[in-house]
Amino acid sequence: MTRDPNGKPDLDAAYALETPDDNRKLYGDWAKTYDKSFAQNMDYQLPDHVARVFAELGGSGPVLDVGAGTGLLGEALNPRSDVVIDALDLSADMLAVAGQKGIYRTLIEADLTKTLPIEPEQYSGIVSSGTFTHGHVGPDALDKLIALARPDALFVLSVNAEHFEARGFAAKFDALAPKITGYHIQTVSIYGAQGDRAHTSDKGHLAVFRRA
Repeated sequence: MTRDPNGKPDLDAAYALETPDDNRKLYGDWAKTYDKSFAQNMDYQLPDHVARVFAELGGSGPVLDVGAGTGLLGEALNPRSDVVIDALDLSADMLAVAGQKGIYRTLIEADLTKTLPIEPEQYSGIVSSGTFTHGHVGPDALDKLIALARPDALFVLSVNAEHFEARGFAAKFDALAPKITGYHIQTVSIYGAQGDRAHTSDKGHLAVFRRA
């Protein structure tokens, strides 16, 4: 796992994550400064895009924010939609920051690659921003999320466009066709013009669908 020259967590380090332990260590180090050192400095737009699409499509709650981190997606969704939101994340440190914002009903510390401590069909909406990127969470986690959703639950999940096909997400959504309806992709910019110029062209695919 890499760091910037000053030894601080950065985007390249996040993209290099391979294991749950790597994830916990990086985001444990980053939690208290993440909103400013990453989201603000990079002009991080992805949570806002996910929240906007969910609200525009009339998403209802309760909602599970998958990979909630410090609660950026919850913050973006809260003023747009009057829904109850739960936060799920691998990092207890990131969840602690999210919990201080008064957005979430419940904070759930869990690993998407393991058994989740949630009963089936609990949610009418499932959203995620930035979790399906270069880290250890692959497309197989989608099966677990669908199991948590009620019939007709709305999903808006961001997937890094760079590896949507290469890491098997496109094929996974094809395989999920009998379980989902209305599936389509919206492509958005992950970062705004005020962020790092090296990443202003980075794109995310928003996978939008409902549970059948």
